[in-house]
Amino acid sequence: MKKTTFIFLTIIILFASILRLWELGKVPISPDWDEVALGYNAYSILQTGRDEYGKFLPIVLRSFDDYKPALYAYFAIPSIVLFGFNTFAVRFPSAFFGVLAVIATYFLLKELFPKAKQFSIFNFQFSIGEVASFLLAISPWHLQFSRIAFESNVGVAFNIFSVLFFLKGLKKPLFLILSAILMGINIYIYQSEKVFTPLILFALVLIYRKEVFKIPKKYLVTAVLIGFAIVVPMLIYTFTNQDALQRARGVSVFSQSSLLEENSKKLLVDKNNRDYLGLILDNRRIVFAKAVISGYLSHFDLNWLFITGDIARHHPPNMGLMYLFELPFLFLGVYYLFFDPSAGGFDKRAKLLIFAWFLIAPIPASITSGVPHAVRTLNFLPTFQIFTAIGIISAIQFVSSIKYQVLSIKAKYLIFTLCILFFIFNFLYYLNQYFVQQNYFNAKEWLYGYEKIIPEVKKLEENYDKIIVSNQPPMDQSYMFFLFYLRYPPDLYQKESQGAAGGFRENHYFGKYEFRLIDWIKDSKKQNTLFVGRPTDFPENVKELKRVSYPDGSSAMLIVGN
Repeated sequence: MKKTTFIFLTIIILFASILRLWELGKVPISPDWDEVALGYNAYSILQTGRDEYGKFLPIVLRSFDDYKPALYAYFAIPSIVLFGFNTFAVRFPSAFFGVLAVIATYFLLKELFPKAKQFSIFNFQFSIGEVASFLLAISPWHLQFSRIAFESNVGVAFNIFSVLFFLKGLKKPLFLILSAILMGINIYIYQSEKVFTPLILFALVLIYRKEVFKIPKKYLVTAVLIGFAIVVPMLIYTFTNQDALQRARGVSVFSQSSLLEENSKKLLVDKNNRDYLGLILDNRRIVFAKAVISGYLSHFDLNWLFITGDIARHHPPNMGLMYLFELPFLFLGVYYLFFDPSAGGFDKRAKLLIFAWFLIAPIPASITSGVPHAVRTLNFLPTFQIFTAIGIISAIQFVSSIKYQVLSIKAKYLIFTLCILFFIFNFLYYLNQYFVQQNYFNAKEWLYGYEKIIPEVKKLEENYDKIIVSNQPPMDQSYMFFLFYLRYPPDLYQKESQGAAGGFRENHYFGKYEFRLIDWIKDSKKQNTLFVGRPTDFPENVKELKRVSYPDGSSAMLIVGN
């Protein structure tokens, strides 16, 4: 590695680390329910070897009956030991793997495009790898999920390393075994990886089949056996546990009642009207196929990518998933990589891999509802950054060749200056929207209030016989926030919750705490009871002990006594 390359890569890594670790426990303003669930289950496994439901060293967490792969919780255990049981510690593994993904992107592109052209600025040479890794380091999409405990972000890092070591394994077969290990482990990280990983492996084998079958059989067989051995426990769990696919069924487009009802009505009308073409086109299989294709194509919606995003927790306010300055370079990069008009040194198989990766990424999300979805398609990364990096390099090469002058100033300097200024503005706008405005505008979506109100409840706890906490939106899964912030002993909770109903918005209880719908007319008659709920759970004349407000001043939660 050249000295200048080492310096630039070091700067990129430091930049990526700062953006991911700065105020990690405070921005976003609060962990959401999935984060506290992962954190408490990690804490429970650390303390007792069992998850919240008493399952010993689980490979899947039942959690809120979404049965999520458990590996992220195990990654959180060392950081809880190092940093304590807090939001920073729970989010740290995601930030750590986010930085690793930036590093891996550079080496992946060095492996994919070793002969690709470089460009110079002030006598410093840059490659696609450096530009793409820098773009990933500052990517709003990648940063959004590197700074929260979302398993999909860890999956992105494993994807990049898996592909990188597969390509290295074509030259040094030992790396192929490492790739197989990482792909096998990736199945235990996030639901989408169960679909994406086999598909990207199939694409790799298909594209590099000549090299793969030249690998000595002992390495090839060893890699296959090790990878399969790692995956077997998850396969056994999936096919022997009737609840394993409950989350998949819940979000599947094939189980959407509204779609089925609408389809049934259309078929009835077609039958009554003897519309035989309608009976064919409104066939349930055709309707589902159209829904899947529509869901797939929705992830290429430029409005979603650059302007709106999807739900508030997936992007900063008033921004999409990518910078506006990236848009023209993205199209230019796709064009240059596909056609290679300037003989940029792009290997055909490497190009096929990038396009295959890009086209495979939306497949897991396409069969689900609520699309486009930024989490389920995080596997797009770093393909967007690769296309954009190629576009930037191609644009710089073209603009550098311009000889025209404007008012005695070379046109290329004007173009470069305008582009740099727009980039700076776009980047600074993002920093403001993410680190400042997000906590103000999106506090409710981030379930803000528990960190403030739970210590107050703890102070009052000994004065009351019972504490009833609302579990209605936006206080969904409030029991898990109380377990998290109270640091409630996992062994005690496991004993108390045996036989209790779990599931989404079901009632939970432990100690003096009950988590359910507050019926004030009935519950207010109970003596010596403390209530924690939304402002709408109580009449105006209640005995208010504490109120927590959102940053915009609106009320979030109340503590009420009787």
